Amino acid sequence: MVYLNYNNLDDETQQYLLSVSKEDIESKFGKNLKAYAKENHINYDVLLEEEAIRNLYNYRYVFNI
Repeated sequence: MVYLNYNNLDDETQQYLLSVSKEDIESKFGKNLKAYAKENHINYDVLLEEEAIRNLYNYRYVFNI
């Protein structure tokens, strides 16, 4: 679960969440993504960012109001 303050959903917080998601995806699927990107001639960083954004929907968020 990710705990967020409802008043702090600015760009900095969003970038932080995206970076956490990228680290999560890279640690779980890094080798597979690199192989897929190389095989299909896709930029790895773009692929990682797309998967990280998709991964954000899998988190559970708790908002403190």
